[in-house]
Amino acid sequence: MEADSLICGDKLILRGLSFHGFHGARPEERKLGQKFVIDVDAWMDLRELVNLITYQTHIAKDVIEGSPYNLLESVAHKIAMTTLKTHQQISAIRVKVGKPHVAVRGPVDYLGVEILRHRSDLKD
Repeated sequence: MEADSLICGDKLILRGLSFHGFHGARPEERKLGQKFVIDVDAWMDLRELVNLITYQTHIAKDVIEGSPYNLLESVAHKIAMTTLKTHQQISAIRVKVGKPHVAVRGPVDYLGVEILRHRSDLKD
């Protein structure tokens, strides 16, 4: 069963949030930094939408521009869990973090991760 089939209701979609951060395992990534692109899907009753887009943008910006993490998974998890803790009306959130400038051979749009977290994950 696909994860989306377990989620129902309205969905707020944010695509292409872009910030400069210093995440990565390599010293040059932490020294020079790079661009990160964030996509967010947040499941909630959209009739309750009150400035959530502004708040979500600030959460992503604060995490990307804040303390460095070695792994993109950690960055995505921090954005997701901070959002769930801050916005009680969100039942589930999907966060995608991409690095468009990666040192790989061959053409690539970006390297990234995508995670899905539910409100019940806050109990962990």
